[in-house]
Amino acid sequence: MKGCPLRCSWCQNPESWESHSELMTRNIKCISCGKCAEACPVGAITLDQRKGREIDRSACDLCFECVTACPTGSLSKMGEFLTVDETMSEIEKDDLIYYKSGGGVTVSGGEPLFQGKFVYRLLKACKKRGYHTAMDTCGYASWSEMEKVLEYVDLVLYDIKHLDPERHRKATGKGNDLILENLRKISSHTKIWLRIPLIPGFNDSYEHLRRVGELGKEIGAEKVSILPFNRFGENKSFGIGRPLAINGIEDPEKEDIQEIQRYIGELGLHVTIGE
Repeated sequence: MKGCPLRCSWCQNPESWESHSELMTRNIKCISCGKCAEACPVGAITLDQRKGREIDRSACDLCFECVTACPTGSLSKMGEFLTVDETMSEIEKDDLIYYKSGGGVTVSGGEPLFQGKFVYRLLKACKKRGYHTAMDTCGYASWSEMEKVLEYVDLVLYDIKHLDPERHRKATGKGNDLILENLRKISSHTKIWLRIPLIPGFNDSYEHLRRVGELGKEIGAEKVSILPFNRFGENKSFGIGRPLAINGIEDPEKEDIQEIQRYIGELGLHVTIGE
């Protein structure tokens, strides 16, 4: 789902922040043929011999004529408006895989509850088909919206970015009071996997990780997933014209990640890396 209330500075999916469709550029594929500029009805695209293609995002009206005109796929439309039935048609293409693997459908984002009414109808349709359902959420939503959706959710994947409210607010744009309150309420409704996006210098101290582990035990989390930081979102952020402020953050070392896994596991929790 596109749309998210948080603005995490390390986000790997910045194209999911806004709920509307967006224009993504992949300049490495651009051959400077000029067809996109010719197709643009508002003149938002120009070609410079030295700088290459430039897009005036303030002038672009998101008609996506340039996407149609581009012969190499260096321009793409991020986000499509679909009905529940259209989405189910896509989901049902993997029907056999769900039953053979024992897996199912995971709704993620962005933040699924940013489109709570749609997600409610979608998951209801999934359960009607007999699919196992999961929701990957940051937890920043009204409890009334979340409680309704949980009726059709078998498993919740719940992100814990930081337990300190001010550090959380500084890094994501929102506090964490609502997130932690919802987490404790969810624990009495369905199974939970806690997910820690591991950001060096932000939330990787052993004191903080111990507190997250203790929280996992308190709510009866089935497991804790460590999601090591990587720079995958950086190119995408440039591609949609909103560069992320991740200067100075380096990928954590494999040995450090494994040590963190062992440390949290000593609290009596099942801990995995990257899943």
